[in-house]
Amino acid sequence: MIIGIPKEIKNNENRVALTPAGAFALTKAGHCVLVEKGAGSGSGFEDEEYAQAGASICEVEEVFAKAELIVKVKEYMESEYAYLREDQMVFTYLHIANNEPFAKALIESKTTAIAYETIVSKSGTLPLLTPMSEVAGRMSVQIGASMLQKANGGSGILLGGVPGVMPANVVVIGGGTVGFNAARIASGLGAQVQVFDINAERMAYIDDVSNGTIHTIYNNEYNLRAALKEADLVIGAVLIPGAKAPKLVSEDMVKTMKQGSAIVDVAIDQGGCIETCDHTTTHDDPTFVKHGVLHYSVANMPGAVPRTSTIALSNATLPYILKLADKGLAALKEDAGFRKGLNTYRGVYTCQAVASALHAEYHDPQEML
Repeated sequence: MIIGIPKEIKNNENRVALTPAGAFALTKAGHCVLVEKGAGSGSGFEDEEYAQAGASICEVEEVFAKAELIVKVKEYMESEYAYLREDQMVFTYLHIANNEPFAKALIESKTTAIAYETIVSKSGTLPLLTPMSEVAGRMSVQIGASMLQKANGGSGILLGGVPGVMPANVVVIGGGTVGFNAARIASGLGAQVQVFDINAERMAYIDDVSNGTIHTIYNNEYNLRAALKEADLVIGAVLIPGAKAPKLVSEDMVKTMKQGSAIVDVAIDQGGCIETCDHTTTHDDPTFVKHGVLHYSVANMPGAVPRTSTIALSNATLPYILKLADKGLAALKEDAGFRKGLNTYRGVYTCQAVASALHAEYHDPQEML
């Protein structure tokens, strides 16, 4: 199969979908890999490394024109919609539940689109979302700590405090991969951390592995509203695979927060779980102030640390890329968890959560393939 690796063009998206090691594995398996010139440079992988691994270095038009399988990191930008076509598979983070224009482009082009974020492992986890969730969760705390600095518009609080001075109060909404990683880092820096969730087993796990240093609280509006009034940093980390994130923090609740406090909505790529994070921002201009609270809503947070992120992502995606390259759509037929990644096929939606979010008809991929 011919696999195309285009350069990401989203604002400050320096990740690349495949490392030279991945290109080597694919070419060794008998496949052809086309890498756009300069695609890996933002992650520290130069064209020469890909060439030595057996890949061909091409212009963008050739990559999209010749490839049977396009592998990306992020969704297509509007200028790339023209490259979509029916006889091509796309494998990337789609997040189309919150991106109707891109969803429409996929449907109209009848492109076969497979989303990293909805693939499920045999153990029930989200194997291709996990590595970037780990990165984003850990990043959210260092970003939030910086936002709290007075020079950046924050209240001037040091996250971990010092002897004789209380540390910051950190509220994490969601105890999944993002939330747990955020809580661990915040707690490690000395902050007082509360994780809100509704899964009793998950809360018990967090309490156990943290030896009680991370406090878990059942998430309801009453409990959350009380915690937000005292919070210095709030991290939104709610996920419903493939679907829009629920708005758990209303604008009215944000109005009760302290002046100079900070919000990082990691769920913004799925629409966000905090009502006042009503638009995405970029790494060039990441924050804005609303009701005296500093907000951060960058949709591609791991793009700021592309070397780490690219290697982590490629480690996770490569086995799936190899299956697609070797077997094509038969790989989805054989693996129910992999099949859950299929979001659009022949002009219809094949992911229940996506179809529901876009108020569209759902078609069972098992019957379609």
